[in-house]
Amino acid sequence: MPLIDPGFLSEVLTSASDITLMVNADKIVIAVMVNPHHPAFGRLDTWVGKKIFDLVSDDNHDKLSNRIAALGKGSASSVTAEINHHDASLLEFPVRYTMHLIRADKSILMLGRDMRPIAEMQQQLVMAQIALERDYESQREMDTRYRVLMEATRDAVVLLAMNNGRIADLNAAAAVMLGGSRQDLIGAAIAQEFEGRRRGEFLESLSNIASADSVSPVELIARRSQRKLRVIPKLFRAAGERLMLCRLEATEQSPTKHSESNENFEQLFHEGVDAVVFLDGDGVITFGNDSFLKLTDSTHLSNVRGRSLADFLARGTVDLRVLLDNAKRSRHLRIFSTKIVNEFNGQVAVEISATYLNDRANPSFGLMIRDVSRVDFMRRPTTSGTDEGMRGVMDLVGSSTLKDIVAETTDVVEKMCIQTAVDLTRNNRVAAAEMLGLSRQSLYVKLRKFGLLSKDDE
Repeated sequence: MPLIDPGFLSEVLTSASDITLMVNADKIVIAVMVNPHHPAFGRLDTWVGKKIFDLVSDDNHDKLSNRIAALGKGSASSVTAEINHHDASLLEFPVRYTMHLIRADKSILMLGRDMRPIAEMQQQLVMAQIALERDYESQREMDTRYRVLMEATRDAVVLLAMNNGRIADLNAAAAVMLGGSRQDLIGAAIAQEFEGRRRGEFLESLSNIASADSVSPVELIARRSQRKLRVIPKLFRAAGERLMLCRLEATEQSPTKHSESNENFEQLFHEGVDAVVFLDGDGVITFGNDSFLKLTDSTHLSNVRGRSLADFLARGTVDLRVLLDNAKRSRHLRIFSTKIVNEFNGQVAVEISATYLNDRANPSFGLMIRDVSRVDFMRRPTTSGTDEGMRGVMDLVGSSTLKDIVAETTDVVEKMCIQTAVDLTRNNRVAAAEMLGLSRQSLYVKLRKFGLLSKDDE
């Protein structure tokens, strides 16, 4: 290359790099040149006369020393290094240097390129990647919740895409009602799953019903299962796509000779004054009438369906266990007195009759609950077994100390409580012990103490 004028060489070096440093053999900066087209650094004249190590971050000292030492070894006349400068006004900023050894006086020419734009771009890429990962995890979480909800719900639900009238998704209950598998039904035209329906006309009628103020179900016959179904549509939009959620309900076809009695029973169930509730084998509510909702101050059946009846009983699981065990043992439990706790923690005195329905694949329980709070005040607990004890306590006044009288009174009250618990649980010792907060062994000791244990039990 031809020789370059020294004055022009300085201009070339300044324009070719963002920052140029000249460092002497003692590692002191003797010259600083900043690219005039890159004013982000500002003026760095204060660097002149300072050691180069005082201008870089502490964690970069060893790196810079190793790179400078590499310049003097062998035939290496230039090396590269990425270091972070530390300045009072600019804080920290990264620079990628190409260092050249000037062998005449062992000085070093450092041509630097500002790495802040690249660092900012890398930071933006990292933040974008983190945001994508979060969105992906959130989407997976929502998808899992959606799948669990679809399979756990007892209602048969079908999701339709309105642009093509095909089934976008459905749960297992809906697949059973339609008479096919979930894999076969996804992507199928919904109109073809019902008899005598055309796609355009069917979708339009569903849209009109869903858009109406009062949604009335549409009665259809499934082509595969030949079951008569009621379809309740609900139209909505998600991500710009129009979708329809259809809830399917089975319409049971009863014989004609029993139709009138079935209607009477159905009307009695819905309009009867006594609460009627059905439980599964674990005591979870599956269905209830309006009187039960009024008794518990619940606004809708969905508020109680899927919850344990123990949530509404005064003694919780103790009452529920007594109810289910006795009903399962004798198939009937005529009268069980307890209290119902409503949604606002109010208590209502009730009498419950239970029937064990085991003539099906999944046995269940039917309960009749009668509100007796109006006549509860007229009832008085029987005291035939305790009058004698109370009279005996009263006779002690004047002949015994207060300590002895209190001890006798405690025994009388304890006997009354144990007798009441045994009567309520129909002699179920485990339930009675749990109701009183005692161990089973302690209950037997107290039963033997008060003479409430029969010879057969001993």
